[in-house]
Amino acid sequence: MRSIAKVFGRSPFVPLQMHMEKVAECVGKVREIFEPYRKGDMDRVIAIAEDMSMLEHEADELKHDIRNHLPRGLFMPVDRSNLLRILSTQDSIANHAENIGVILTFKHAGVFEGFDPAFDTFVNLGLDTFKLAQAIVDELDELLETGFGGAEANTVRELAEKVALKEHETDVCQHELVRALLAHEDAISYGDFFLWTRIIRQISTIADKSESLAVEVRTTLESS
Repeated sequence: MRSIAKVFGRSPFVPLQMHMEKVAECVGKVREIFEPYRKGDMDRVIAIAEDMSMLEHEADELKHDIRNHLPRGLFMPVDRSNLLRILSTQDSIANHAENIGVILTFKHAGVFEGFDPAFDTFVNLGLDTFKLAQAIVDELDELLETGFGGAEANTVRELAEKVALKEHETDVCQHELVRALLAHEDAISYGDFFLWTRIIRQISTIADKSESLAVEVRTTLESS
């Protein structure tokens, strides 16, 4: 791993992008873990959940390293507190992804007919929201080179609007999914219902935090 102290000299955003790459690795495991879960392969589920926990821990360690080396001088191109807020929000996304893995290790929950396609749509919307937010973070060092203006700034604004729309679509899908669970409460146990609602909440929060991240980056852009 590149030295955080060295990469800060090039751009304050490169360490954030390094951290986001680790967060994205953790989030990427969310789709992967549901395939063995549906098959009842709990050994594989546990193995992937452990990978997710390891990646979250690595992201957490990188977060602390960035905080410890973040310059305090007067010549930062952006406010230090803004960078810390972006970093904290990114890290929280990895936490919620890890939570999904942990919850899935508790038990193999049953479903009703038609649940899986609806759930897949919801997961895809939530993770697509994250991918759009990640794309914004990927643009940060380019923004610095253009003085936070021009085409790069417009790209970030457009991406932020797409994140907000995708997060809204995730919310709508979440509500439909919970209503479907309630409509089939006789087909699944209370324990299964409780587990699925917890998973749904974690995925929804990934989308929520992704929107918050987009807002924080845009706020940083507008104030620079």
